[in-house]
Amino acid sequence: MLDVRRLVLLRDLEAHGTVTAVAELHRVTPSAVSQQLRLLEEEAGTALLERTGRSVHLTAAGHRLAADTGAVLAALDEARERLRTGAGEPTGPVHLACFPSALVPVAAPLGEALERAHRGLEVHITEAEPEAAVRLLLQRRADVALVYRYTNLAAPPYPGIETRTLRTDPLVAVLRADHPAAGPATSTGGTGAPVDLRELADTSWITAPPQTPCGDAVLQACRSAGFTPRVRHTCTDFAAMTALAASGGHTVLIPRIATDRLPPTLTVRPVSDTTLTRTIETAVRQGTAHQPTIAACLEAADRLG
Repeated sequence: MLDVRRLVLLRDLEAHGTVTAVAELHRVTPSAVSQQLRLLEEEAGTALLERTGRSVHLTAAGHRLAADTGAVLAALDEARERLRTGAGEPTGPVHLACFPSALVPVAAPLGEALERAHRGLEVHITEAEPEAAVRLLLQRRADVALVYRYTNLAAPPYPGIETRTLRTDPLVAVLRADHPAAGPATSTGGTGAPVDLRELADTSWITAPPQTPCGDAVLQACRSAGFTPRVRHTCTDFAAMTALAASGGHTVLIPRIATDRLPPTLTVRPVSDTTLTRTIETAVRQGTAHQPTIAACLEAADRLG
């Protein structure tokens, strides 16, 4: 009999291309992945991999088995869901992975709404950035994930994952009230005249680090406006960014969803660059969106918007 966990490794090798990438996905060593794949070949009784030097490629039989793995895993998900739901009413635990800035405004009310509508459900929330959240989905340690992608960055689709847009979340400029570009005070919704990023070119900035989605999105937007920002501080925590902006008067561009608890000395302005937006999406494993527990979670998320 073929081991399901080894089938998952084969499928992930087809999706990600290297044993090292599969090892990183599952947080094991490459040698452990290679060993499990060799055992899978013995179970299958045929060559699934072609090894050339340090490279590994799937054979035709390997590709066929990887394709069939999706159906096997979907059938197992269906069987598990039928055991949990009985007559169809969602019940049991549902595991939701969510990125940090959406925990309070999205995940918390979503969990409350789910448990109120379905008394048999028990929501478990895990904080995870999108890449880690997708890994939890593929490892079947999460049922639904809240993820994001920045509009001005070319982000490839996640293999084996279905997503749908929940809401758009534009980035806004958070400035101290005495900042030259702040203009009249506005609410945290960023309702006032949009600020052109070129107005902020000569200021010092606080950004997320390079090679993070937020950091790259802001850098790309500034370069499109004709300048490279002079970065004073880098951090990933939006609350820390705004605290530093309040004390130092630096420019911050962060998603609007993260501006609900700003220090009183700060004001919010929308930006004129309409591509500087991130979409918040729900993500599930392919073929699982119709399952009662997951469908209930997606429907509740859609209602909250």
